Amino acid sequence: MKTVTHWIGGKPFGGAAGASGTWGPVTDPATGEVTAQVAMAGADEVDAAVAAAKEAYATWRTSSLAQRIAILFRYRELLNARRDDLAALITAEQGKVHADALGEVARGLEIVELACGLGMALKGDTSTEVSSNVDVASIRQPLGVIVGISPFNFPAMISMWMFPMAIACGNTFVHKPSSKAPSASMLLAELATEAGVPDGVLNIVHGDEVAVNALLDHPDVAAVSFVGSTPVARHVYTRASAAGKRVQALGEAKNHMLVLPDADLDAAAEAAVTAAYGSAGQRCMAVSVVVAVGSAGDPLVSRIAERAKKVKIGPGNDPTSEMGPLITKAHRDQVADYVAGAAAQGADVVLDGRNFTVEGLENGHWMGVSLLDKVRTGSDVHRDEIFGPVLCVLRAETYEEAMDIINGSPFGNASSIFTRDGGAARRFQLEVETGMVGVNVPMPVPVGYHSFGGWKDSAFGDHRMYGSEAVHFYTRGKVITSRWPDPAEVAAGPDLGFPASR
Repeated sequence: MKTVTHWIGGKPFGGAAGASGTWGPVTDPATGEVTAQVAMAGADEVDAAVAAAKEAYATWRTSSLAQRIAILFRYRELLNARRDDLAALITAEQGKVHADALGEVARGLEIVELACGLGMALKGDTSTEVSSNVDVASIRQPLGVIVGISPFNFPAMISMWMFPMAIACGNTFVHKPSSKAPSASMLLAELATEAGVPDGVLNIVHGDEVAVNALLDHPDVAAVSFVGSTPVARHVYTRASAAGKRVQALGEAKNHMLVLPDADLDAAAEAAVTAAYGSAGQRCMAVSVVVAVGSAGDPLVSRIAERAKKVKIGPGNDPTSEMGPLITKAHRDQVADYVAGAAAQGADVVLDGRNFTVEGLENGHWMGVSLLDKVRTGSDVHRDEIFGPVLCVLRAETYEEAMDIINGSPFGNASSIFTRDGGAARRFQLEVETGMVGVNVPMPVPVGYHSFGGWKDSAFGDHRMYGSEAVHFYTRGKVITSRWPDPAEVAAGPDLGFPASR
């Protein structure tokens, strides 16, 4: 059986026997079979990874920006050449279809490319002669050892949202990916070493809450970047902040899509199906709630149902598949329980995906698309992040009622509006309480040079991911005030050849 070890100091760590002696299973979601075992870190492995990163930081922080950027350019080319290999690893362990996996790699590469051009963002400011012979300069310097903790649903992309920016800024990095899908991160580390990233600059430790808490508590860790569930995000933020670390922690989402009666309902339905069921709904930017206003309701639900029935579900390595399985059987059963309970809480079950299976792969973690209409505000399926292929439709009579529904959610990750009315769209983007907003765009994931993150219970900490905010998160400012008298005015001292002042 394949074994996945840690990556510390530029090479695999722990050997076939592991280090802590604890292993976790890695399962193919399409078959339900255990295909690998992954080493689970304890305190010793965490200490080794942080020590390697701390040692590497001493020289990496003083390396030239040109050297760092040259390495990242080589890294980008290696990633691009191996994108199919990365996508295959994602499909094998996470389950998403190959096209989605390739899209994940492409979005990660976008941030690597951003890191390649970080010179402008890292330059400081200088003011001369703020007083006689006095100058003031502002510079940004790296923090030290950074920890990144990423989820199973984007095992390559979210990793690339973190460490390329961190190391471009002069930090070193310890990454703890999800143990459910660990292999993509190992290939990312191997390619980083091949590109010339020095040993210890990028390290990988696998594990569970034991490893996470050891990283949060470690005195040599300066900052933590996290993406995952809201309860864990809150824990990470609280515990790491109490230990004096800088933290950004992104949590859950319940993204709403508002559809006004004047919208192009065919386009809105197509967008809803793509955004709700792509990647089996296992993404924080998925649209999980459609709020239909007035007369838009019935025709919109009819169009969504018609399109949703045509979604081809199958293993991710089948090029005809449009949606793959869920990550684990336990998660699949949890999603099914939400659908089962929806009718009891007043919803109309238009499409029920609980009994779906794939012939020959009956042990896979399959869930068909589910569409729930006339969902009640505050019901379980509306309140919770289900993280599966379940789309809820709520009805509202007016725009104002719809906004009360959306802004009443404890989550504030993303939202979108579909309308032909520019005034309504403008009002929505100013009034909605989410960190990312789409206008006739269902999943408004910002491009790399803007920043990603939500509001309320969707994010903890003051900095968002990638873009300019990543530079501020991975560096700290320093202001230098200096006074150097004109040598010609110095009464005594070395003769530097300056003419006497007149």
